[in-house]
Amino acid sequence: MGIKLKDLATIEEISLDKLKGKVLAVDTHNILYQFLTTIRQRDGSLLIDSKGRVTSHLNGLFYRTTRLMQQGLKLAFIFDGKPPEIKSQELEKRKVRKIEAKAKFEAAKERGEEAEMRKYAARTTRLTQEMIDESKKLLKILGLPVIQAPSEGEAQAGQMVKDGKAWAVVSQDFDNLLFGCPRVVRNLSVEGRKKKIGSLGWQVVKPELISLSETLNNLGIDQEQLIVLGILVGTDYNVGGVPGIGPKKALKLVKEVKDFDEIFEKVEWSKYFKVEWKEIFYTIKKMPVSKDYSLKWGKVDVEKLRAFLVDDYEFSGERVDNQIKNWLKEKEGQKQKGLGEWA
Repeated sequence: MGIKLKDLATIEEISLDKLKGKVLAVDTHNILYQFLTTIRQRDGSLLIDSKGRVTSHLNGLFYRTTRLMQQGLKLAFIFDGKPPEIKSQELEKRKVRKIEAKAKFEAAKERGEEAEMRKYAARTTRLTQEMIDESKKLLKILGLPVIQAPSEGEAQAGQMVKDGKAWAVVSQDFDNLLFGCPRVVRNLSVEGRKKKIGSLGWQVVKPELISLSETLNNLGIDQEQLIVLGILVGTDYNVGGVPGIGPKKALKLVKEVKDFDEIFEKVEWSKYFKVEWKEIFYTIKKMPVSKDYSLKWGKVDVEKLRAFLVDDYEFSGERVDNQIKNWLKEKEGQKQKGLGEWA
């Protein structure tokens, strides 16, 4: 969703050492999109195997996840379920925008303009059901919990934190706060450095912790006011928000005007959106979540892992072997000598 709350949220840097041993619920679709957006070839094209299958998501998921596991983090991966009905219109708009971006990318490719190709490449990002299924398979081979949300994954992940089953949600998006998630960790999947979108440059990034309670206390508002603030600046259900209303102006409104109906009359909501603000409000507040899930971590199946990544998707056998060897050496506290000893 990417709600524009960065300037309002209470954010602090957090080291990986402080996350060691903690259960973290990963908003999986969010990080998969991130991998698909950033892990690309020089011209902006996705990584693919000889069969034409995209592998950027698997590359990011395998190497980044195992590095975090090596640091002692306990990761559980939550996948989106059926989106709310009011999201369908936005999903159709996204599809059209991606088709348009794809056409511009192909045109730039024909002209040999790499800068333009990179510019439009990230806008073509699509997470297909095949990619989701591949990701689930990889995570299960790694012995990691995979949880299917009934609807929005961030709401389910946030519920797990509320239940005390996870310490925080891993996501880049601030919309987790609207769903009441107590803690959100950002930049974990790109900790260290990441590519600047649309260029070949890199930028340094560090993990960040966002506390919902501290954010609300510092802003002087409650959870319902935060939801209204989010709706004003834009959600997945009213993208872009109310014209002319940024985060600071929205904060001022929700603090000065206590009646929500009056707020939306004041900003002329019906002039810009067909959907009622209350429908968005209660969609967010009452998002379906499940408490019927299991968090169990198993052993990595090295034989299946090599067959999946190296044999099926043509990953470098040497790189895969070294990655697993380093992880298991750290985990078991002893030197591993060969693949035959890993299982």
